[in-house]
Amino acid sequence: MAEPIKWRSKLILVKAEPLNAYGVDAAPTGAVNAMLLTNVQFQPMEGQEVSRNLELPYMGAQESLPVGLYCVLTGDFELVGSGAAGTAPAWSPLIRSCGVAEVITPGETVEYTPITEDHESVTAYFQIGVNRYVMLGARSTAQFSINAMGIPVCRITMTGLFTIPSVQARPTVNLTAWQKPQVASKATTPVFTIDAMPLTGRDFQLTLGCEVQPRMLFNQERVLIVDRAETISLTVEAVPLTTYNPITAAGSPTVEAPRVPIEVEHGTIVGRKVRIEAQSCVQQRFAGSQENQKIEEWPLTFMPLQVGGNDQWKITVS
Repeated sequence: MAEPIKWRSKLILVKAEPLNAYGVDAAPTGAVNAMLLTNVQFQPMEGQEVSRNLELPYMGAQESLPVGLYCVLTGDFELVGSGAAGTAPAWSPLIRSCGVAEVITPGETVEYTPITEDHESVTAYFQIGVNRYVMLGARSTAQFSINAMGIPVCRITMTGLFTIPSVQARPTVNLTAWQKPQVASKATTPVFTIDAMPLTGRDFQLTLGCEVQPRMLFNQERVLIVDRAETISLTVEAVPLTTYNPITAAGSPTVEAPRVPIEVEHGTIVGRKVRIEAQSCVQQRFAGSQENQKIEEWPLTFMPLQVGGNDQWKITVS
């Protein structure tokens, strides 16, 4: 009898597919394309069941047929740069699969911004033990989270085309491209502002809100990002209303809500810094205060809006 497969034996490899070769296996390798994730979940056979609905002269279950099959891979990666300014981080193919463009300025920065056309896709291998699952043509959505006293992470949800899994030799993975993160704190998260105003923050989330749709038709099966709607959520300590008023900031039927920039920067080591900025945000309705450690805090939600198009947010690694 075979030995049991250990849960901790999971391997994940991800590589971008050429724009002109959607759904063609990009053949990621353990030496170059290994991902370092936590809280991983893999659903290898999502889709629907179509019942045959036969008219039979007796009662009983009906056979159903699986259709529209696709895979979903979810996990968190640590939000930290490559260790060298102007070099793309190891998580580059993951965020690019969210309909995001990458612009590299050698020796200085790597910038990520949303795009509407020419979305990249990726091939992902998920292997546990000797069993390998291959997900083709995958596209994704993500949420970036920075929480006080926690490691900043991005939760990625990848959706890709279904293939039949197989038994394969386990590759040797190289994870040296993944850098050690810094925990979010006053010292390591030096910028946290709304409308250029520093506030005492507990948490920050940028949700990309990509609408990822499997589209299964004759002669063509694809996974597409058909729309997106970003949100920013954060929690700050309450301040006098003369400093910041969450009621008037949300607007009213007669008063237009102001558009304000939001910026957060984490990291103090060159090459590992990450800055998230949204230049034109509108606060949503204020839901009310909450208590934490017997201190009043405000949970706030914003909608980052476009100014010139595809510029509602930017992530800079430096």
